Amino acid sequence: MKLIGYARVSTRDQTAAPQREALRAAGCATIFEDTMSGASRHRSGLDQALGQLAPGDVLVVWKLDRLGRSMQHVVNIVLDLDRRGIGFRSLTEAIDLTSSTGKLLLSVFGWLGEVERDLTMERTRVGLAAAKRRGVQLGRRRKLTVADVDHARRTIDAGEESVAGMARILKVGRNTLGRALKRQEGRGGSLS
Repeated sequence: MKLIGYARVSTRDQTAAPQREALRAAGCATIFEDTMSGASRHRSGLDQALGQLAPGDVLVVWKLDRLGRSMQHVVNIVLDLDRRGIGFRSLTEAIDLTSSTGKLLLSVFGWLGEVERDLTMERTRVGLAAAKRRGVQLGRRRKLTVADVDHARRTIDAGEESVAGMARILKVGRNTLGRALKRQEGRGGSLS
């Protein structure tokens, strides 16, 4: 079993020395570091630490907030470590997921992850519903304007061009024009 440490500071003005000392005192022979915000998606030091860990090893951090950019991110990392058979310790909070009490805490972490996902989904649903009520059109902007579809309808109805021909003229796919024409029919001749 190896203890692998991970330290992070947010700015170059800060020093990771206290974290390194605490990690060495906890038995970490190898310590990986990052100097960047926890909000950064790519942290090479953390990636290297996670890559060095094997089943039976333990990732050790000085404090939980050094590990992830949010509680959800921390929970995801810890649960992934557990799935890989890797332990986790946070020195400041005295969290040791390799102990029997830690296993209970791990189940709480899993529960927190589910609650956070549910809350995020609910906030998203509420936000989308509010946007629809305000008349915000969701999704990708339409490739064809109402005027484009009206022009295509008149040209096709007059027999001057086929749907495929009008699609080429408007520089869209045949199916895109076809769907727009159907939407226009379904709304009584208007796309808006």
